[in-house]
Amino acid sequence: MARPNLLLLLLPALLSAGSTGRPASSTNLGGIGGEKLTHLRFFFHDIVSGPQPTVVTVASGASTNTSATFFGLVSVFDDPLTVGPKPTSQLVGRAQGLYASAAQDSMGLLMVMNFVFVNGKYNGSTLTILGRNQIFTKLREMPILGGTKAFRFARGYVQARTHSFDLVTKNAVVEYNCYVLHIDE
Repeated sequence: MARPNLLLLLLPALLSAGSTGRPASSTNLGGIGGEKLTHLRFFFHDIVSGPQPTVVTVASGASTNTSATFFGLVSVFDDPLTVGPKPTSQLVGRAQGLYASAAQDSMGLLMVMNFVFVNGKYNGSTLTILGRNQIFTKLREMPILGGTKAFRFARGYVQARTHSFDLVTKNAVVEYNCYVLHIDE
């Protein structure tokens, strides 16, 4: 009589053991929906000088000022993102983050930033970018690591192309094209 009771006790454990070996990719996501590819294009205004800079240097190394690449320079930014290249164009969001001159042999920046959307369809959503930005290369790519709200489960890449750079003020306008895969809710 002890055997049927033991079998009844072990049956739930035996039945559940078979279901734990499935790979995560086979998990049913229910009503979340499929992935969607979204292309976004806007202009990043990096204002280093003037009465209202959007970039502030927060750290530098002992040899930063003598380095041809400003190696060790770290800046934080809160740059406007606009529909067009003019600063008076419609604001779509802000690029908030930091960049560090991380290369000794070229102008290579480590970029850590969030695109925070403040208008339109993606208001309140963000995209997170982390990567290397060789600022004197015509077309640069950096990965999109994630996002929030409309861009949950985001991944993809951004392409950056300098639209204009003022050698005197060091102010720059950079065109960004973002290619984002995300859940279509």
